Amino acid sequence: MKLYCLSGHPTLPCNVLKFKSTTIMLDCGLDTTSVLHFLPLPLVHSPRLSKLPGWISKDGAVSLEKELKECAGRVFVDSLPEFCPPERELLDLSTIDVILISNYHCMMALPYITEHTGFTGTVYATEPTLQIGRLLMEELVNFMERVPKAQSATCWKNKEIQRLLPGPVKEAVEVWTWRRCYSMQEVNSALSKVQLVGYSQKVELFGAVQVTPLSSGYSLGSSNWIIQSHYEKVSYVSGSSLLTTHPQPMDQSSLKNSDVLILTGLTQIPTANPDGMLGEFCSNLAMTIRAGGNVLVPCYSSGVIYDLLECLYQFIDSANLGSTPFYFISPVANSSLEFSQIFAEWLCQNKQSKVYLPEPPFPHAELIQTNKLKHYPGIHGDFSNEFRQPCVVFTGHPSLRFGDVVHFMELWGKSSLNTVIFTEPDFSYLDALAPYQPLAMKCVYCPIDTRLNFHQVAKLLKEVQPLHVVCPEQYTQPPPTQSHRSDLMLELQPPPMPYRRCSVLGLPFRRRYERIQLLPEHPCTLVMCLSCDGSEGGGVARNRSWQTLPSWVSSQGAMTSINFTST
Repeated sequence: MKLYCLSGHPTLPCNVLKFKSTTIMLDCGLDTTSVLHFLPLPLVHSPRLSKLPGWISKDGAVSLEKELKECAGRVFVDSLPEFCPPERELLDLSTIDVILISNYHCMMALPYITEHTGFTGTVYATEPTLQIGRLLMEELVNFMERVPKAQSATCWKNKEIQRLLPGPVKEAVEVWTWRRCYSMQEVNSALSKVQLVGYSQKVELFGAVQVTPLSSGYSLGSSNWIIQSHYEKVSYVSGSSLLTTHPQPMDQSSLKNSDVLILTGLTQIPTANPDGMLGEFCSNLAMTIRAGGNVLVPCYSSGVIYDLLECLYQFIDSANLGSTPFYFISPVANSSLEFSQIFAEWLCQNKQSKVYLPEPPFPHAELIQTNKLKHYPGIHGDFSNEFRQPCVVFTGHPSLRFGDVVHFMELWGKSSLNTVIFTEPDFSYLDALAPYQPLAMKCVYCPIDTRLNFHQVAKLLKEVQPLHVVCPEQYTQPPPTQSHRSDLMLELQPPPMPYRRCSVLGLPFRRRYERIQLLPEHPCTLVMCLSCDGSEGGGVARNRSWQTLPSWVSSQGAMTSINFTST
């Protein structure tokens, strides 16, 4: 039994498990940090970006003025942003039988897998994961297609040229595997292969393996997975949370007695407390508005934004912000806000109970009814007519490379009265801001990540007691910038088995038993060859019944025939 690692990003995993003659892909996360090497895509013409000088090597030997632009001492690719999909050369992806999705952030590479590898299997996910994942993909495609670029930059990817480039572009890895965004046709085709499942629903795979989704407590419909045969059990824990937020709480008890626990998707900011970050977010927002400035919040169209709006609902009146307009701008803003209200059975008990009062489970419904929160598909049309300042704008993309956020960065970046507040932890805020320098607006970093931290993981593993833990190698050592923090790593006995992109691990199963079935059409006497030393006795199997048989392995490798007589 083997585990193939196809992603180097610990919170955007993509692994393949070969287990009991089935090939199972665990998530297909898309590494979007590659877009930080590209220039932003402005919705309207940007004189500043259009005047950036092209890059020429110091000795003048290499000139890529059409592909690379210099800004504030850094070099950026002037082309449509590209993404780093999962590795495709490590194994034949057409042999994958099923794909198990843990949450909507970990399915963004699905069209690359299902549409370009010969995949013919089935994808399993919960309904909120499917529907919100569809929204995020639709939004991403929309961001790319509404700002097309004619030129395609490829020369800079040449290894001999890349090593001559300055700064972060020089260190970019796997650049030849980067791909442009998929189309909506590919999205629809990929999602047509998804089969919906509910929590604790058992799904049989070819009679050999059973998979079961469990609530992970991280986001609407997010799941951990149990993968088990009759005598082996693998737990896949990805993107889980023990905090009390809007999703159903994490199911921990079902993870007990695992032979192997595969652990991914821990918090990216283990030293930051989510409650403390929410407090800082609200206080910085209020200070900016009172000073007459605007607040920009780069965010995804689903997830943390629900918690931010709920926090602001409780904060607005006490901070005297009742007259301040709040805008949520996204091509899928309306659908996202509606979906959060209709998936009641996937919410925590407190929010489920509100549905039967009846009340909307999330307070942003009241913010919309009172016109304190308005949502728009884009900056054109109705928004242009109703826009007033000072205000608070929630919009994407958190990378600041595409989406409506680019327009507001260009519009508000020159004034120190304005503030951009980063709440999503997926991108380095300094790298995100790099192509906008010099920047006058204030920048506040309040990353909110509710996923498990190392202390919570240690407590969880002590309770569920798996025999072996497999995890990304990043979790087995302290962060590079905090090498003295041994508390920011996994310290277990036995030590966890680490993996990295393109690695293959043999999982430490001790197979002791196997279950077989004899059908009536079998002859009365069966001869089965097993590898054994001949010292063990045979077994008797009865017609139409299951019989547990020892699986002996000989140290000498001799072959012995054992008679199984039907009775």
